[in-house]
Amino acid sequence: MSLFFTGCSYKSSEEVIDMSSYNKNKNLEHTPYKNIQKNTKISKTQKSDFFKKYTNQNYTSKKQVLNNELFDFYSQWEGVRYKLGGSNKNGIDCSAFIQKAFKEKFDLEMPRTTVSQAKIGKEINKNELEVGDLVFFKTGRTNHVGIYIDNGKFMHASTKIGVTISDLQNEYFKKNYWKAQRIID
Repeated sequence: MSLFFTGCSYKSSEEVIDMSSYNKNKNLEHTPYKNIQKNTKISKTQKSDFFKKYTNQNYTSKKQVLNNELFDFYSQWEGVRYKLGGSNKNGIDCSAFIQKAFKEKFDLEMPRTTVSQAKIGKEINKNELEVGDLVFFKTGRTNHVGIYIDNGKFMHASTKIGVTISDLQNEYFKKNYWKAQRIID
């Protein structure tokens, strides 16, 4: 799995193991790293550990893991009213909803604004959407963002309904669709 981040300040939770210092202190014959050469750096992220745990041990697809985690998050926030600038259960806006979902479920630090969120990841075509992709809309003076969940649906903090699931084929969203970004690949 790869994570794409461009054009934002991403706070990494990446752990890098410097094998040269590790080799001085440990006998390689008794480690899982015995075939790794000196001075090799291994990047180990919490995100890849998260997916390995659920996809390898439980024979679950990445899509299913994403789906389960996102619906778990959604169930905790469903119906919370929309509040511009809000970021808690008393009211939340669309970018805070995205920020909280990715932090709580995937330990990813996301930017706070929709404009900043639209600059990270890899832009994809609408027909390439997968679970977990961000979908963006130009809605007048501001932009709007949601998380694609499959079958043309996405979860978001709606200005009228609050946290809900909507259809991309809804006339309003179809007319105002802007682009999609893949954050988790």
